[in-house]
Amino acid sequence: MFEAFIKIGGSVCNRPELKFLARHWADLARQYRLLFMAGGGLFADQVRVIDDTFDLSDSAAHWMAIAAMDQCGYLLADCMPNVEVVHDLDSALSIAAYGSSAVLLPSLLLRQHDPLPHSWQVTSDSLAAWLTGFANIHCLVLLKDVPGLYQTDSSITPPPLLAEVTREQLAQYEVVDPFFAKVLPDHVECWIVDGRQPDRLAQLLETGKAAGTRIL
Repeated sequence: MFEAFIKIGGSVCNRPELKFLARHWADLARQYRLLFMAGGGLFADQVRVIDDTFDLSDSAAHWMAIAAMDQCGYLLADCMPNVEVVHDLDSALSIAAYGSSAVLLPSLLLRQHDPLPHSWQVTSDSLAAWLTGFANIHCLVLLKDVPGLYQTDSSITPPPLLAEVTREQLAQYEVVDPFFAKVLPDHVECWIVDGRQPDRLAQLLETGKAAGTRIL
C-alpha cells in the first residue's frame, strides 16, 4: 500500500529548477512508499493552443490533455533518479514492494475507466483525486507553485495562509478545479503544499503536518 499519492502540478514541472526539486522527491521516495503523477505542464499548454486554433471536440481535447500528462510524467521520471514510469497500479505496487517508487502515466488507466466529464473544467487535480480513491490511497498531496490557500476576506497584506479549509470552501478558490471537491473521496486526507519548497513535503510525510492547507 502506498503512503501517499503525490501529484506534481504542471506549473511546478514547468520550472527550470525541476531537476533540483525532483532529486529531493526521489530521496523521499526511498524513505516512503509514494506514487507520483505529473500534471500536463507545458505539454497541456500546447493542447490549449491547438484547441483555440482548431476548435477541438471536447473528447479530443480531453484525451490530448491526458496524453500531455503522460509526456510530462516521462519528463518528471527522467529527472528523478531510480524512479520508473508505470501505466497501471499493479506495476506500481510491484515496484513499491522492492522499496522503490513510480511515476504513473495515467492515459491507459483512464481510457479503461473514463470516470470524469470531458471538459477543460476537469483538470489533472480532479484526475488525481479520483485515482487516489481508485488506488485506495489515504493521502493525496497536491504540489503547486503556491504555499496553499489564503484567507480571502483578510485586511492584512499579505493575507494569512489557511491551515485548513472544508470542501465547501474550496468553491471560493481557483487553485483546484470545480469538480475536485466532488471527486475527492471522503476517506482521503488531502493537502495543498508548495512544491517549490521540498522540505515541506518532507515535513508532511514525517510528521503528518506542514506549512500548507489541509482540505477537510
